[in-house]
Amino acid sequence: MRSEPHRIFVCTSCRNKVTGNRPGDELIGKLRRALRPSDPVADTNFAVSGVACMAGCARPCVVAFQAAEKTAWLFGDMDPETDVDDLVAFARQYRDIGDGWCSSGQRPGKLRRTALARVPAAIVPVETGGKIRP
Repeated sequence: MRSEPHRIFVCTSCRNKVTGNRPGDELIGKLRRALRPSDPVADTNFAVSGVACMAGCARPCVVAFQAAEKTAWLFGDMDPETDVDDLVAFARQYRDIGDGWCSSGQRPGKLRRTALARVPAAIVPVETGGKIRP
């Protein structure tokens, strides 16, 4: 597992289409509690935070997963009442996948069908033999 934290971002401005409520803050709290290690020695290596907008307004509430040198994911239609278990299961799966890439069939529950985007890991150029290569 990498030493840098895996980040989970939750949109705090998304509005539920039916109720008009903004579920982001509730979802952040539930994810933080669910990802808190029960063993003080365990390192879950997750940072959960809110962001003002991730431009997924048509599919609220939007959640993103990001880590250094890994594919980033953006999921929509997340509900703090029903989707925390799937988000936690994916968080642990994402942590354990070296490059962060997985197919829809490998993702848990609702996350199989709610991906909005998969962003490839950044390619970091390195200098070898006097030439810069990706």
